[in-house]
Amino acid sequence: MRPRSQHHLALAAAKSHAVLLKSGISSPTPWNQLLTAYSTAFPPDPGLGLAAARRVFDEIPRPDAVSWNSLLAAHVAAGAHRDAWRLLGSMHARGLAANTFALGSALRSAAATRRPALGAQLQSFAIKSRLADNVFTASALLDVYAKCGRLSDARRLFDRMPERNTVSWNAIIAGFVESRKLAPAMDLFLGMEREGLVPDEATFATLLAAVEGPSRCMQSENMRTDEYTFSAVLRSCSDLGILQLDDARKSFEEADKSSSVPWNSMIFGYAQHGQAHTVTNLFNEMLELEVPLDHVTFVGLITAYSHAGLVDKGSEILDAMETRYGVPLRMEHYACGVDLYGRAGHLDKAKELIESMPFEPDAMVWMTLLGSCRIHGNMELASDVASHLFVTEPKQHSTYVLLSSMYSGLGMWSDRAVVQRVMKDRGLSKVPGWSWIELKNEVHSFNAEDRLHPRTDQIYEMLTMLLRVAQKLSSFDNEEILMTISGHT
Repeated sequence: MRPRSQHHLALAAAKSHAVLLKSGISSPTPWNQLLTAYSTAFPPDPGLGLAAARRVFDEIPRPDAVSWNSLLAAHVAAGAHRDAWRLLGSMHARGLAANTFALGSALRSAAATRRPALGAQLQSFAIKSRLADNVFTASALLDVYAKCGRLSDARRLFDRMPERNTVSWNAIIAGFVESRKLAPAMDLFLGMEREGLVPDEATFATLLAAVEGPSRCMQSENMRTDEYTFSAVLRSCSDLGILQLDDARKSFEEADKSSSVPWNSMIFGYAQHGQAHTVTNLFNEMLELEVPLDHVTFVGLITAYSHAGLVDKGSEILDAMETRYGVPLRMEHYACGVDLYGRAGHLDKAKELIESMPFEPDAMVWMTLLGSCRIHGNMELASDVASHLFVTEPKQHSTYVLLSSMYSGLGMWSDRAVVQRVMKDRGLSKVPGWSWIELKNEVHSFNAEDRLHPRTDQIYEMLTMLLRVAQKLSSFDNEEILMTISGHT
C-alpha cells in the first residue's frame, strides 16, 4: 500500500490530467509538469508511474525538448535502461539529444548499469556537441567511470575539468571509497576543503561508511584507517553540523585516544558550536592523561573562547602557550587571537597583537581584523588594514568589496567610488554568488536574476505565484494560518 502522501500525489496528478484533457491546452508546459508528476507518484511501483508518463507524452499536442528530456529522465528513474537508450536514439535523430539534461540522464543510466563503454561513447558525443566542459556533463561522466572502477580514467577526467563543484568531488571520492582506496579518497576530501568547497551530507555519508569500524577497513585491500583519517572526517562532520555532537562524541569514545588527533577533532567540533565549557573539560582531561599537546589543540581552544566571548580565558592561553606548555605560537594562533579580541570589540588589542608578532602577518591575519572592523564600524582602522592587504593581496576582490560596503554604509560615497575605480582599473570584480539545488539526481545552478536556465519562464511564473500566496498569507493572523495548514478552513 502506498504511503498516504504518495496516494494524494497520484490522485492530484490524475485530477490534473483530467482537467488538461478537457481544456484542450496545447502549450507543452503543463503537460510536461504532469508527466514529471506521474513519474514520481508511484515510488513502490516505478513501472506504473513510467506507463502513466508515457501515456501523457503521447497526449501532448506539441511536445518540446523539455517533454523529451522529462520522458528520458522518467525511464532512467524507473530503471528502464534499454528503453531509455532507444528513446535517446530517437531524440538524437530529431536533434534533441545534444543538451546537458539529456546527456545527464543518459550518463546516469550508464552509471547505474555499470557500462563504461557507453559512458565513453557519450563522452565522444559530448565533445562533438561542445558539452564536454560543462560541469554537470563532466561530473556525470566522472560518476560513470568512478562507479565502474575505472579510477585512472575518472581521475584523469577530474584533473582536466575546467570547473568542479561538490557533485564532481563527491563522485571521485565515492569512486575511491568503493574501490577500498581510502587514503586517496581522504586526500581528495582534504583537497576539496582546501579549494574552499563545503562538503555536504553525501560527502560525509561516503567517508563515514568507509571508516565506520576498524575491522571493516582492515579487510580492505591496500588500505589502513588511521587516527588522522578518522579524526579528519569526525572534525569536519562536527564543524558542519552533519552529525549531532552526541553521535560524534560516541565515535570519539571508541577511538584510540593516545594522541592529540582525536581530541583535537572533538575540541574543534565543540568550539564551532560555542561549547567552551566542554572544550575546557576536554583540554583538562588531556592534561590529566598526559596526552601530548600540539599547535592544533590550541587553535581549537582559542577558537572556542573566541566564539564564546571569553576574552580573558583566550588571552591567558595565548600567553601561556610557549611558557607553560612549550608550544610555539604560529600564524594561525595569532589569527585566532585577533579574532578573539576583534569579536569582543577590543580592536586596539587586536592591532597590538599583530604588531607584536615576530614575523610578518599574512593576509589571513589582516582579513580577520578587517572583518572585525566592519562588525564594529571602525572605518579608520579598516582603511589602515586594507592598505596592508592591497600590498600583500592586491588581487583579492573581497578586500575591496568589504571596504566599499563599509564606505557606503557610512555614506562615504566618494571614498566608495575610489575603491570601485581601483577595482575596475585592476580588472577585479565581485565573484557572483551561486545557488545549487539537486532534483531527481540532476543539479541545477542559479545566479542572482539569472535567466540562463532552460525552464526560466516556468521558474519565474512559479515564483510570482508563491509571492502572491505569501502576500495573501501575510494578511492572515497566526491562528488562521494554522487552521489552513491543518485543513480546517
